[in-house]
Amino acid sequence: MTPTSDPTLAVIVKGWPRLSETFIAQELLALQENGQQFEIWSLRFPTDKKTHPLHQKITAPVKYLPEYLHQEPMRVFRAWRTARKLPGYKNAWDIWRKDFARDKTRNRIRRFGQACVLSTELPDSVAGLYAHFMHTPSSVARYAAIMTDKNWGFSAHAKDIWTSPEWEKREKLAPDTYGAAFGATCTAYGAQHLRDLTDSPTRIDLVYHGLDLSRFPEPPERMPKNPTGPLQFLSVGRLVEKKGFDRLIAALTLLPIEVDWHWTHIGGGDLKQDLQIQAEKSGVLDRITWRGACDQPEVITAMRTADIFILPSRIADDGDRDGLPNVLMEAASQKLPIISTDVSAIPEFIDTGIHGLLVQDDPTELAAAIIALASDPAKRMGYAEAAYMRLTTDFGMDAGITKLVARLQTLCANR
Repeated sequence: MTPTSDPTLAVIVKGWPRLSETFIAQELLALQENGQQFEIWSLRFPTDKKTHPLHQKITAPVKYLPEYLHQEPMRVFRAWRTARKLPGYKNAWDIWRKDFARDKTRNRIRRFGQACVLSTELPDSVAGLYAHFMHTPSSVARYAAIMTDKNWGFSAHAKDIWTSPEWEKREKLAPDTYGAAFGATCTAYGAQHLRDLTDSPTRIDLVYHGLDLSRFPEPPERMPKNPTGPLQFLSVGRLVEKKGFDRLIAALTLLPIEVDWHWTHIGGGDLKQDLQIQAEKSGVLDRITWRGACDQPEVITAMRTADIFILPSRIADDGDRDGLPNVLMEAASQKLPIISTDVSAIPEFIDTGIHGLLVQDDPTELAAAIIALASDPAKRMGYAEAAYMRLTTDFGMDAGITKLVARLQTLCANR
């Protein structure tokens, strides 16, 4: 199946497709189903060996910018020569030089080179640019939009908000520095932060990712009793600092002997070896299964057979943190009881003691929450039912997608 007309929107992403970014695929599929014509421009080539079924449903063409400029020197050189003739090139060059003076990195140079390629290879039908993530993809979109005299917008999520320098965020939000026509973000926590950085706070929309529940099976029947064999704990998330899995391993070592448990982790990440060493030294390695990266159907299948979902998110040393992780909503969709932390926007979905348990970034508190749910199956079921009701009542996709479609249509119309 191919698009029925030329694209009017260019969507700029870090990498396509990526297993860890189901929320982007979900959004793009919803835009496609709402009639928005677009093409995808990726700054990186895919590295995941698997894809989600969602990715296969998206029919938009995908184009790859030079991941590193030296890998495609002639393409970059030709683009630069052509870009210099564009109406906004001088303004883009001046903005970039100012940015580079404050961020003298190869990444900043690469952003400008990719923007030259993007600006000269865009189809004439494209009237607006929309970037997922406020850091690198938004920089590329911004420089290209200035060169081509188009509007641009962005969707911000988590790391891109909390690890970007304030000067850059302010300038990407200010009209007089070629800022975005609008910005969307997936948490009230993040939205308030961005609104505080601009004189035009109404340009920042809160758009929860939500879930398209039509793509998920009905939740399984869960029995209000301890299962035979160990309680099955499940976590899904990259093995990186902000996910807090080192805290969870420490908490598991504190559980009393009467709690019979097994923990399964799903996700890739650079800290796997370190965490396995920690688990081995703590004497719990033989009670852990590391499944690596899985596609969404595999994740949902695992959720349907688990007893407790645990996501011990925390703030990393560099300020990076989760927004509202989609896996919490996915767990709720299968009525899987949730334990997480009182970090970032997680309390926007989970009220502790109502929809699950939230604790501080502390292994002792995490262990106490695990013990509380392990010993009280009825409470587990009550939390899971409440989280499912919250998901189905307040976190569907339709309202957010309607708002986003309207923004994108205005973006493309006001070329």
